[in-house]
Amino acid sequence: MDPSLEPMNSPARDAFEKGLELFGTGQLLAALGQFERCFSQDSSNAVCESYIALLIASERGQLQKGLAICEEAVRKSPDEPVLYLNLGRLYVRAGRRGEAIEALRKCLGMRNMPEAIAILDSLGTRKPPVFRFLPRDHFLNKYTGMFLKKAGFR
Repeated sequence: MDPSLEPMNSPARDAFEKGLELFGTGQLLAALGQFERCFSQDSSNAVCESYIALLIASERGQLQKGLAICEEAVRKSPDEPVLYLNLGRLYVRAGRRGEAIEALRKCLGMRNMPEAIAILDSLGTRKPPVFRFLPRDHFLNKYTGMFLKKAGFR
């Protein structure tokens, strides 16, 4: 059994497990309802709170509210890797690539999760600067790299 489920009462655990099942099958609105039901019965569950944050951002379009809720969940329980996975997903959605990579790496430092690895792979790595003897943020590297990418050479 997942350690985050142990302190939950039975109805909250059932709603959480049903929410995870629905989330896994892509039924996101139904999953949001289950996670909200779980959270109303056990408001101390940070994992449930992070899934609510993720679904609020994706299904209701409230990205900033979702980020705030998810960051709060991480502060409540910083030793739970799923929280960092969900936070990383939200950072990707918000276009905050650096923070997403940091959160996903923190998740992987705690537990090997294929979802985190897949997201990191999709983010990719940066190509080396065009002029390696100049700093990456030098204007020649920046604009030459952008030009070469648009021209299809990079």
